[in-house]
Amino acid sequence: MKKLLFLLAILIIVLAIAQKSRLPFTLQQATPPSPKIEKQTVVYEESVITKVVEESLPSVVTVGISKTTSTSDFFEIDPFDPFSPFRRIPGRQQKVEQNIGSGFIISQDGLIITNKHVVSDTDASYKVLTNDNKKYDIVKIYRDPLNDLAIVKINVSGLKPLKLGNSNNLKLGQMAIAIGTPLGEFTNTVTVGIISGLGRGITAGSPFEGYVEKLDNVIQTDAAINPGNSGGPLLNSKGQVVGVNVAIAQESQNIGFALPVNIVKTLIDNFNKQGGSFERPYIGVRYKIIDKETAVLNEIAEGAYVIEVLDNSPAQKAGIQEEDIIIEFDGQRIKGDDDQVLAKKILQKKIGERVNLKIWQNGEILEKQLTLEAFNE
Repeated sequence: MKKLLFLLAILIIVLAIAQKSRLPFTLQQATPPSPKIEKQTVVYEESVITKVVEESLPSVVTVGISKTTSTSDFFEIDPFDPFSPFRRIPGRQQKVEQNIGSGFIISQDGLIITNKHVVSDTDASYKVLTNDNKKYDIVKIYRDPLNDLAIVKINVSGLKPLKLGNSNNLKLGQMAIAIGTPLGEFTNTVTVGIISGLGRGITAGSPFEGYVEKLDNVIQTDAAINPGNSGGPLLNSKGQVVGVNVAIAQESQNIGFALPVNIVKTLIDNFNKQGGSFERPYIGVRYKIIDKETAVLNEIAEGAYVIEVLDNSPAQKAGIQEEDIIIEFDGQRIKGDDDQVLAKKILQKKIGERVNLKIWQNGEILEKQLTLEAFNE
């Protein structure tokens, strides 16, 4: 009996020691995760945004328009002149000055990217308001005929350009920061969201200019974008431009669009190939692309159907006429699967360069040669 009691006592002591040794492990497992992790994540995200904004704001500008408009003439009744009761009152001229868009600096010597529809009025003059509240006249404008983009020039040096990223590397869900002047009023407005869609097709325009254009392969974001944001940068978490804010979806919320920055890089490359000139080569025709199916149905050639030939243009000097079809440009076929194919080929050339064309004219194929001239809007 004494031995049995002794063994039982030893067993109880061993179990107690084992239980005690497991106790801290059990308590440690049951302890809830520390809330510091979530707090650290929030603080990190905020610091990323504030750093990007602080570094980028000096490079973002507001674009304003200045234009003189005239009201229509109107008639009023003169009750004291029974023979000529209607008196004509001439319209009045009024000067309009308004901030209408945004842009961002791409060179130290005053080159700025914005949307073409922001500076589309060739009869108006434009100004740039920088982040330090200085105003500069826009002295030159290069409007991209292929995309809703423009390069504008102000006479100033020592500016801080934004870095351009790579829009081909964009992923759904990554951070997007938009900066601009929404509604032409609230300068230096910052909104934050994510990349919520890629490869969208939209129709863009400006409520101030009444300009509409179809755009493909644009970026969708839920960062708030409003009229007036057009031309401003869409940035990633590194402060690099990944897009140019261009439009919003009407009757919706949190759906904005931006042109991929790689299109901007192509524009800059073409601009530099022209020697940094704000003039670009042109041949002087308005045309409509005829695709292969339409050509077969109408028994004509596939290519660029000439709608209008501008007076004193290279095309007129070369003998190109309305209703001609340009089927070949400098040895390259004009296919009907791209509405901008001819414009792209022209932009690859330089002012003063001679090119050979093949023209379909009333069932005959003719060869023409012309010299590209400068077109300055």
